[in-house]
Amino acid sequence: CAAEATLVPPTPRPDQERVQIADLEIVTGQTIYVPAYSDIYFDTNKSLDLAITLSVHNTDLAHSIVLTSVRYYNTQGQLVQEFISQPRPLGPLEAVDFFVPPSDEAGGVGANFIVEWGAEQPVYEPVVEAVMIGTITSLGFSFTSPGRVISQTGTVGE
Repeated sequence: CAAEATLVPPTPRPDQERVQIADLEIVTGQTIYVPAYSDIYFDTNKSLDLAITLSVHNTDLAHSIVLTSVRYYNTQGQLVQEFISQPRPLGPLEAVDFFVPPSDEAGGVGANFIVEWGAEQPVYEPVVEAVMIGTITSLGFSFTSPGRVISQTGTVGE
């Protein structure tokens, strides 16, 4: 049952600093739309449940970025879950992932994530993508869905 499924936020690192958005002087950032699929149709009325891993990779070699929001929406555009409750810094070349188990059917075939990030200096933009995996009988498969920038603040890149 979708109401009983538990979405899994990332485990915080013990050394992870707490960041308050009011303490940041954001000069650049983006809002990124990431299509995801918690299930897909393989016949007219039959669908296959998929596991989703949303990955956010800071590609900058020298500077941190800060995730300010990671939201998961269903096919109807309704919020299913906010994955972070406070800003989450990502150091140079650091990555973080967010997992939606295949037992969660709340997202549907039109699920998506909205990821918002910022930085206190110009940085190279992160790579944000969803990886979906599933199995049917003895066959396993996977595919990715890249994020798309839908709004931007300041200059990205150096």
